[in-house]
Amino acid sequence: MPVPEEGYVLHTYGKEDYVRHAVASVVTLRRHDVRRPVALFCPPSHRALLERYGLDTLFTLIEDLPEAHQSIVGFKHHLHRFMPFERTLFIDADMIWCRNPDPLWTQLSVYPFTATGLERADFYFGGPKGLGVALEIIRDRRGRTLRAFGLTNLPRVQAGMIYAQDRALTQKVCEEAVDFLNRRAETHFRSRFHEGRTEESCEWSLSMAMSRLELPIYLWYQGYNSPQLDYIEGMTDADADFERVSCLYYCDRFIYDIRGIPNPKIRNFLIGLFARLLGRRDSLKATPFALHFSWLHAKQPFYDFADRTWTRLTQPQSHPVLGF
Repeated sequence: MPVPEEGYVLHTYGKEDYVRHAVASVVTLRRHDVRRPVALFCPPSHRALLERYGLDTLFTLIEDLPEAHQSIVGFKHHLHRFMPFERTLFIDADMIWCRNPDPLWTQLSVYPFTATGLERADFYFGGPKGLGVALEIIRDRRGRTLRAFGLTNLPRVQAGMIYAQDRALTQKVCEEAVDFLNRRAETHFRSRFHEGRTEESCEWSLSMAMSRLELPIYLWYQGYNSPQLDYIEGMTDADADFERVSCLYYCDRFIYDIRGIPNPKIRNFLIGLFARLLGRRDSLKATPFALHFSWLHAKQPFYDFADRTWTRLTQPQSHPVLGF
């Protein structure tokens, strides 16, 4: 059989909850795209769970995810091993799809490899998240890392969406990323284990790999054309099943970056203050292609939606179908 031209790839491992997340994400994807295939790479226990409830039919292809690749870097630093389509869009399972992705595929088709992100990473990227960042700025450790590796720029990769159609180049990106991660002690980047996380980040090493290989980033923030935007309570309008979604989007990046403050009262006060003082009040209501629940403090609405979706689909009268 010929290899499908375009398709989505998800992966799951660990707790069975993550299978529910993948199912919920694909259910929303099928609202808008019933044509392109979806592949899932997962351990045998996840496949068995899907088969038990007949939910394996939601996926075009289910393949085993080897234990060595059951981690963030284990998968995203080896993407070339998981490309069942000519043009592959790797997507995280904690995403809700909000509109027809045809224009997104058209725009991505010109890239041999790209990831959503920003052209320039700030000092928080891979560094301290608190006041310690001030010392990073003063010491310019970011600049020293770039000079040490002969780089002139450091983009900010947001790895929730990665697109690839050149397998050899994808492998080269991954190999470079692995090498950078192995040399972390020579950089200014902090291990996520020091932040109490259970997994290492793949993003700063992918960023350095893309910089070294002179590969362009697919811009994360594009207003009405944004590939993905974060779910932020109080800045996202949506119904319970996320069939209608709009995000408050500030056109100035400095103002929009304040959205990450967990306390909504402090966040709204600072946005209002700086937007007024700096004269940067321009905003719009955007419906991204996908709504990403990437902030740890903002994931509960997605968890609730995934649980409701799973309960509905696993009822005896439910018969999920692939949709194309």
